[in-house]
Amino acid sequence: MAKNILICDDAAFMRMMIKDILTKNGYTIVGEAENGQKAVEKYNETKPDLVMMDITMPEMDGIQALKKIKSTDPNAAVIMCSAMGQQAMVIESIQSGAKDFIVKPFQPDRVLEAVQKAIG
Repeated sequence: MAKNILICDDAAFMRMMIKDILTKNGYTIVGEAENGQKAVEKYNETKPDLVMMDITMPEMDGIQALKKIKSTDPNAAVIMCSAMGQQAMVIESIQSGAKDFIVKPFQPDRVLEAVQKAIG
C-alpha cells in the first residue's frame, strides 16, 4: 500500500524534513524538485499519488506549478506548503485544486493527517 509522493521545495532542508516524516510512515518518495518547473517535469515522469508543493519557489511558483499539473491531470492530488500563512495564497491554492495546505514549520502529525486525507 506504499503511496508514491513527489516533494517540491526550494529548500533542501525542508525536502529532507518532509521525506523523513513520510518515509518513516511507509510512504515512498519518487522524486524531489527545487522549483515549480522541475516539479511539473518530475510529475509527468513519475506520476506520483501525491505532490507536496511549496508555494514560494524560484522560476515557477507552487501555485503556477499546481495549475500546470492540474491542467494535464485533473485528478492530481497536491498539498501546498508555505512558511507564510498568507490567506490569499491559501485560498488561491484551494481554488486551483490543492487538496490541503500545511504551514511551516511542519508538525509531523499535521503532515501525515493531510497526506492521509488527500490519498487515504
